[in-house]
Amino acid sequence: MEEEMDDKLVLALRKIALMGGMHDYISISSRELGEMLAMSQQSASKRILELLNEGWIVRDLGARRQRIKLTDKGIESLRREYSEYQKIFETRDHIIIHGEVVTGMGEGQYYVTQEGYQDQFLAKLGFKPYEGTLNLRLIPQDIYKLDILRRSSGTLIKGFEKSGRTFGDVLCHLATIQNIDCAVVVPTRSHYEDVVEILCKNHLRRTLGLVDGDLVEVRISIA
Repeated sequence: MEEEMDDKLVLALRKIALMGGMHDYISISSRELGEMLAMSQQSASKRILELLNEGWIVRDLGARRQRIKLTDKGIESLRREYSEYQKIFETRDHIIIHGEVVTGMGEGQYYVTQEGYQDQFLAKLGFKPYEGTLNLRLIPQDIYKLDILRRSSGTLIKGFEKSGRTFGDVLCHLATIQNIDCAVVVPTRSHYEDVVEILCKNHLRRTLGLVDGDLVEVRISIA
């Protein structure tokens, strides 16, 4: 279960991040942070201690001034907040992503053809996918939308075990490409950080005449 962040801590964490604290240590005193947050030095000092206790920042007291940096946990907390704001301001019931067609590692065909997945695809998505996936590498400005997809409910395709091998859960979102029904696959485990796989009953490369490097727009339903 995701932690609920205190709004006061979110504000302090955001100020530290805006000063560059996501990427490196920044030098900042309690007084300076207090001025940024319109509070006393004592209250700002307490806020820093609270962030430390939550594990959202680390602090270096070896220098003449304290130096602070966000932890991975702190960055992830801000990323969750960011995803929520994206939903408010940029989405309603769908999002649009753009990606370049790329050749995958050949795993899509292997996984799609597994009976444990095939039966669920037909029952939950309403179609039996072509034996393979269309791989799209998202353009840099759309990569953040993967967080939105992962945090949206979508359609869960449950994992299973077969011959001693574990096949993980897969999250799917119904989508369209040029009015062709399909589904975007967001696996819980993946080799990629910027690539999505598209399931469709059609061979999308052949149907749309796609080759590596072509830019594709995908409209994805979200809940």
